Amino acid sequence: MDHHEGLRETYAGEWQGLTNAEIRARFPEQYEAWAKGEPVRRGGGELATEVADRSVPVVMAAVEKLPVEGTLVVVSHGGTIRTMIGRLLGMEAEQWERFGGLSNCCWSVLGQGARGWRLLEHNAGTLPQPVIGDET
Repeated sequence: MDHHEGLRETYAGEWQGLTNAEIRARFPEQYEAWAKGEPVRRGGGELATEVADRSVPVVMAAVEKLPVEGTLVVVSHGGTIRTMIGRLLGMEAEQWERFGGLSNCCWSVLGQGARGWRLLEHNAGTLPQPVIGDET
């Protein structure tokens, strides 16, 4: 298992550590623009496209090392994962929010098809089969 700086959470500048109410009170115009889906450097932090610029190459480098039929597991933060999925699927950045948030301890599954990456599951949280040793 490797740790990669490129998979870190989105840097939100002055918004870091603030509650939603505090952000709205201190940065109302910036918050309103972000809520409308405009590309905003929240608190002077990163744009979603910059997060994709640093995270997708980490994933693609790992994919290149996979054996045939291999599986890659990427663990990161929901926002970072959302930007990776959007970029890998070839979507425009303003559409990435359509995926919604990724809940804690949930996952998304992508696969490569003849035409590129495909989203097979999103925000999944239950295992399709019982885990070995879970007899009741």
